[in-house]
Amino acid sequence: MDSAASAVAAPPAVAQQDPAPRATPATVAKRRRQDERMLAYADLVSANVALWLCIAALGDDRLRITALLSLPLVVLVSKVHGLYDRDSLLIHKTTIDEAGQLFQLATLYTLVFWLLGGFMVEGSLGESQVLVLWASFFALSLLFRRLARAVAGSIATPERCLFVGDAASYERLRSKFEDDELKAEMVGRMSLQRTARRGRRNTQIDELRELIAWSDAHRLIIEPQALPAEEMLDFVRAAKSSGVSVSLLPRVLDVVGSSVVFDDLGGMTLLGIPRFGLTSSSRRIKRAFDLIGAVAALVAVAPVLAIIAAVIKLDSRGPILFRQTRVGRDGRHFRICKFRTMCVDAEERKAALREHNEAGDGLFKIADDPRITRVGRFLRKTALDELPQLLNVLRGDMSLVGPRPLVVDEDEQITGWDRRRLDLTPGMTGHWQIASSARVPLSEMVKIDYLYVANWSLWSDLKILLRTVPYMLSRRGM
Repeated sequence: MDSAASAVAAPPAVAQQDPAPRATPATVAKRRRQDERMLAYADLVSANVALWLCIAALGDDRLRITALLSLPLVVLVSKVHGLYDRDSLLIHKTTIDEAGQLFQLATLYTLVFWLLGGFMVEGSLGESQVLVLWASFFALSLLFRRLARAVAGSIATPERCLFVGDAASYERLRSKFEDDELKAEMVGRMSLQRTARRGRRNTQIDELRELIAWSDAHRLIIEPQALPAEEMLDFVRAAKSSGVSVSLLPRVLDVVGSSVVFDDLGGMTLLGIPRFGLTSSSRRIKRAFDLIGAVAALVAVAPVLAIIAAVIKLDSRGPILFRQTRVGRDGRHFRICKFRTMCVDAEERKAALREHNEAGDGLFKIADDPRITRVGRFLRKTALDELPQLLNVLRGDMSLVGPRPLVVDEDEQITGWDRRRLDLTPGMTGHWQIASSARVPLSEMVKIDYLYVANWSLWSDLKILLRTVPYMLSRRGM
């Protein structure tokens, strides 16, 4: 696509648009206001429903008119915490990442009612009412905020993103947009090769402004490595003055991950990078978490396990469980347990089906695999075939969350620094699971695993487990 800048590559849909300037600042501001209003409504509904459960459902108390003062407090505290401004900074808008701040909000809200009970309520709140108010407000705020984002996303048009950087990074980013089904789209790329040869910074800035208006971009994504530091700052300032959101794509985070600490040295910022891998105390905490979680899960799903075992036995000949050698922590081999979902001669038929492999890059996955049994197809879609891996967790071969456990021939293809993924015990689920592992090539998967190891925390494990549940319920397959 050739515009006034003569330096942009974009899909045909953008090339066919009328190049007349558009009201980008007004469009972006409208999107931000809409997102903020939807989240504020969600917080207010959460507070009201939690109050009803606490006061009306569990007691005979009555709210005073002064209790209405608590509702603006919810919105005010959320605003102070940045819970309404966060979405404008992000392309992938998630609710679970706000759980820590929403926990604090629920705690503060409950504390206000407990301390000022006589001022807010006719009567006194019992301990059970206080507990219900706190727990319900926290849970409902997560639920309604997620619903609010879904509604806002269905109303708004996809966020239009313009990229400044090289073609390889553009293509990689565009594939991420497609794979993750984000409510956003890449509308063009500004190449700096021609303008760099001219050596005029003002020319680049003018071209950038024209491209933002021409493509009706809502967000500018800049690859910092593509520009000298001073020019990159000019690009950010120009984009901000045009009213669009700005994101950076720093390649250094592909290596160190996102768990960095900002260190301010009199206006100069340093990034503190944590050590790679887990300390001995962190390993013990993760292991305790695995044991508690695995035991609780096995007790909860024991009847389901028995039913599945019976159905598998009735559906096709062969064993109930499927065992396969996988590569675990530090390269040690172990036998993974899963419910059998294929016919008994599946491995012998693999060679004949290899030409239909869709995963590529060392993995083997095909749609509508003829080796899968009728019951097995259902088990895979619901991920119920993975439940016996809880036994592997109890034995210590696996963790609830961790890198993907690869078979031996897949593991042999991983070399160099990527093998550091084996510093952690492989998991039943992980980033590779909720990112739709069937479409993630091996090279990308090991990078995901490496960053998981580099950025591990107990909170990250909890978030992955919580994200796995809706993934399973949506039956997107494994």
